[in-house]
Amino acid sequence: MGTASTMACIAEALGLVLPGTAAIPAVHADRLRAAEATGAAAARLIGSKRTPDQIVNAKSVENALRALLALGGSTNAVIHLAAIAGRVGVRVPLEQLNKLSDTTPVLVNLKPVGNGYMEDFFASGGMGALLRELKPLLHLDCMTVTGETLGERLASDVACYVDRSIIAGRDQPFEPQGGLVALFGNLAPKGAILKRSAADAKLFEHTGRAVVFSSLADLAARIDDPALDVTPQDVLVLQNAGPHASECMPEAGYLPIPKKLAQRGVKDMIRVSDARMSGTAFGTIVLHVTPDSASGGPLGLVRSGDRIRLSVEERRIDLLVEEVELKARAAAIKPTQMKPERGYAKLYVQEILGADDGCDFAFLRPAVGAG
Repeated sequence: MGTASTMACIAEALGLVLPGTAAIPAVHADRLRAAEATGAAAARLIGSKRTPDQIVNAKSVENALRALLALGGSTNAVIHLAAIAGRVGVRVPLEQLNKLSDTTPVLVNLKPVGNGYMEDFFASGGMGALLRELKPLLHLDCMTVTGETLGERLASDVACYVDRSIIAGRDQPFEPQGGLVALFGNLAPKGAILKRSAADAKLFEHTGRAVVFSSLADLAARIDDPALDVTPQDVLVLQNAGPHASECMPEAGYLPIPKKLAQRGVKDMIRVSDARMSGTAFGTIVLHVTPDSASGGPLGLVRSGDRIRLSVEERRIDLLVEEVELKARAAAIKPTQMKPERGYAKLYVQEILGADDGCDFAFLRPAVGAG
């Protein structure tokens, strides 16, 4: 359940692709048939009023979030879905993600949450089977690209064999709550994301010492240094890897376990950053910390030796440093990033939004009150 697979499933849950097409394996003959059917459907849409802004709305976005949580899908999907919704003036508050996560179980057994692969999900019934399980939680009046509502689509679905080792029934889920959870606190005032279904629950309530890397270059230079002062109880922190940094939010959030610890058999430890990570990654990894370091967020004020507290139960991640000290650190920071004077680079710096708004360009969103 990488990011690409997750987003295909999200697109089907939104109603933007033909039913049953999200999970077809690349080498399957059905992929060719789906491509032909998609082309024919696209031709039929010409001149119709069935445009994306008629399909993507607050209700369909909530359906997509439910599907994401039940899939235990990629953390990247939170950003992508926020960007898609933002184009039609719909906001995706991370508080809403938590509310839905509390009532949406993990129903799909795919790596890295479980053991299966996308072809297993397809053979087990794919998105049709999953949406039928979620039916009582969904807005069934949402329009889809075929002209049917989601409820009509599911009513016409032929209920066939479902492999319960891959797609669980809602009464016997693989996990009782959704795969993703949003965290808040003084380290992430506007939120951060943890894929709890792919993390070690033993670390969900933990306070540890920060080991800080100020950049990707710093991480690469020191992470495997035998002299690195680090223990399994520490919290690895990567700064300046968010959307406002020069690296432009790469998939660098899957910080490696320091070599000296990996050689001792350490498999997981808490890692915190404003970066992203692949949907295939496993670990107790806090991502998308917002505001990010480069825009003046608290993550940029963390120093090695500080204490960080993670509480998944309380949905919090906090830097245990006095406010007076944090203000002094902020005042001492001198801007180092050069601001481009022209071209795409200037446009990016000027318009890029935070992770909580999908890292989209501000000028591509509708004006306040539009729509």
